[in-house]
Amino acid sequence: MEAGVAIGGDRVASIGPGLLVLVGVRPTDDEPAALRLLHRVLRYRVFADEAGKMNLSLTQTGGELLLVPQFTRAAETHKGLRPGFSTAAAPALGRDLFDALVRAARAEHGRVQTGVFGAHMQVSLTNDGPVTFWLES
Repeated sequence: MEAGVAIGGDRVASIGPGLLVLVGVRPTDDEPAALRLLHRVLRYRVFADEAGKMNLSLTQTGGELLLVPQFTRAAETHKGLRPGFSTAAAPALGRDLFDALVRAARAEHGRVQTGVFGAHMQVSLTNDGPVTFWLES
Protein backbone atom coordinates (compact mmCIF):
# COMPACT_ATOMS: atom_id res chain seq x y z
CA MET A 1 0.00 0.00 0.00
CA GLU A 2 1.14 3.50 -0.73
CA ALA A 3 -0.63 6.84 -0.86
CA GLY A 4 0.16 10.45 -1.54
CA VAL A 5 -1.14 13.97 -1.95
CA ALA A 6 -0.13 16.47 -4.63
CA ILE A 7 -1.18 20.08 -5.05
CA GLY A 8 -0.65 21.66 -8.44
CA GLY A 9 1.61 18.79 -9.45
CA ASP A 10 3.86 19.13 -6.38
CA ARG A 11 3.93 16.16 -4.00
CA VAL A 12 3.18 17.45 -0.47
CA ALA A 13 2.79 14.12 1.35
CA SER A 14 3.43 10.45 0.74
CA ILE A 15 3.47 7.25 2.75
CA GLY A 16 4.41 3.64 2.27
CA PRO A 17 2.63 0.81 4.08
CA GLY A 18 -0.02 2.19 6.40
CA LEU A 19 -3.38 3.91 6.25
CA LEU A 20 -4.86 6.69 4.15
CA VAL A 21 -7.66 8.32 6.15
CA LEU A 22 -10.09 10.71 4.44
CA VAL A 23 -11.44 12.91 7.23
CA GLY A 24 -14.88 14.49 7.03
CA VAL A 25 -16.30 16.67 9.80
CA ARG A 26 -19.98 17.25 10.60
CA PRO A 27 -21.39 20.24 12.54
CA THR A 28 -22.08 18.07 15.60
CA ASP A 29 -18.50 16.77 15.81
CA ASP A 30 -16.18 17.96 18.56
CA GLU A 31 -12.62 17.34 19.75
CA PRO A 32 -13.52 14.33 21.94
CA ALA A 33 -15.13 12.72 18.86
CA ALA A 34 -11.98 13.40 16.82
CA LEU A 35 -9.83 11.81 19.52
CA ARG A 36 -12.14 8.75 19.68
CA LEU A 37 -11.78 8.42 15.91
CA LEU A 38 -7.99 8.60 16.17
CA HIS A 39 -8.03 5.93 18.90
CA ARG A 40 -10.00 3.63 16.59
CA VAL A 41 -7.85 4.39 13.51
CA LEU A 42 -4.62 3.58 15.30
CA ARG A 43 -5.98 0.40 16.87
CA TYR A 44 -8.31 -0.93 14.16
CA ARG A 45 -7.08 -4.41 13.24
CA VAL A 46 -6.88 -4.37 9.45
CA PHE A 47 -3.34 -5.63 8.76
CA ALA A 48 -2.51 -9.29 8.26
CA ASP A 49 -0.74 -11.28 10.95
CA GLU A 50 1.63 -14.19 10.20
CA ALA A 51 -1.40 -16.40 9.42
CA GLY A 52 -2.80 -13.89 6.93
CA LYS A 53 -5.70 -12.90 9.20
CA MET A 54 -6.63 -9.22 9.71
CA ASN A 55 -5.46 -9.07 13.28
CA LEU A 56 -2.88 -6.26 13.55
CA SER A 57 -3.33 -2.52 13.97
CA LEU A 58 -1.36 0.41 12.58
CA THR A 59 0.17 0.85 16.03
CA GLN A 60 1.32 -2.78 16.06
CA THR A 61 2.77 -2.70 12.53
CA GLY A 62 4.40 0.73 12.87
CA GLY A 63 2.90 1.75 9.54
CA GLU A 64 2.50 5.31 8.35
CA LEU A 65 -0.66 7.43 8.55
CA LEU A 66 -1.82 9.90 5.90
CA LEU A 67 -4.64 12.17 7.10
CA VAL A 68 -6.46 14.04 4.33
CA PRO A 69 -9.17 16.60 5.08
CA GLN A 70 -12.11 15.93 2.79
CA PHE A 71 -15.35 17.74 3.56
CA THR A 72 -17.16 15.77 0.86
CA ARG A 73 -17.06 12.71 3.17
CA ALA A 74 -19.79 14.47 5.17
CA ALA A 75 -22.01 15.04 2.13
CA GLU A 76 -25.73 14.21 2.15
CA THR A 77 -26.27 11.60 -0.58
CA HIS A 78 -29.49 9.86 0.48
CA LYS A 79 -31.73 11.61 -2.03
CA GLY A 80 -31.53 13.42 -5.32
CA LEU A 81 -28.83 13.27 -7.95
CA ARG A 82 -26.41 15.82 -6.53
CA PRO A 83 -24.63 15.76 -3.16
CA GLY A 84 -25.62 18.33 -0.57
CA PHE A 85 -23.05 19.82 1.76
CA SER A 86 -25.23 21.29 4.51
CA THR A 87 -24.30 18.21 6.55
CA ALA A 88 -20.60 19.16 6.49
CA ALA A 89 -19.13 21.36 9.21
CA ALA A 90 -18.34 25.00 8.53
CA PRO A 91 -14.73 25.46 7.36
CA ALA A 92 -13.53 26.96 10.68
CA LEU A 93 -14.81 24.01 12.70
CA GLY A 94 -13.54 21.54 10.12
CA ARG A 95 -10.05 23.07 10.19
CA ASP A 96 -9.94 23.20 14.00
CA LEU A 97 -10.96 19.56 14.39
CA PHE A 98 -8.67 18.36 11.61
CA ASP A 99 -5.75 20.24 13.19
CA ALA A 100 -6.58 18.74 16.62
CA LEU A 101 -6.67 15.27 15.04
CA VAL A 102 -3.28 15.83 13.39
CA ARG A 103 -1.66 17.12 16.60
CA ALA A 104 -2.95 14.15 18.57
CA ALA A 105 -1.88 11.68 15.86
CA ARG A 106 1.64 13.08 15.75
CA ALA A 107 1.88 12.98 19.54
CA GLU A 108 0.67 9.38 19.75
CA HIS A 109 1.93 7.76 16.56
CA GLY A 110 4.60 10.00 15.09
CA ARG A 111 4.65 8.66 11.52
CA VAL A 112 1.99 11.06 10.19
CA GLN A 113 1.69 12.96 6.91
CA THR A 114 -1.21 15.23 5.94
CA GLY A 115 -3.04 16.80 3.09
CA VAL A 116 -3.72 20.54 3.16
CA PHE A 117 -7.04 21.80 4.51
CA GLY A 118 -9.02 23.71 1.87
CA ALA A 119 -6.61 22.94 -0.98
CA HIS A 120 -7.51 21.35 -4.31
CA MET A 121 -5.58 18.11 -3.80
CA GLN A 122 -4.84 15.16 -6.02
CA VAL A 123 -4.95 12.12 -3.73
CA SER A 124 -3.44 8.86 -4.95
CA LEU A 125 -3.77 5.41 -3.46
CA THR A 126 -2.42 2.00 -4.34
CA ASN A 127 -4.71 -0.15 -2.25
CA ASP A 128 -3.53 -3.57 -1.10
CA GLY A 129 -6.57 -5.79 -1.25
CA PRO A 130 -8.50 -3.61 -1.90
CA VAL A 131 -9.56 -3.04 1.68
CA THR A 132 -11.62 0.04 2.54
CA PHE A 133 -13.56 0.81 5.72
CA TRP A 134 -15.79 3.65 6.86
CA LEU A 135 -15.13 4.52 10.53
CA GLU A 136 -17.23 6.94 12.52
CA SER A 137 -16.75 8.15 16.06
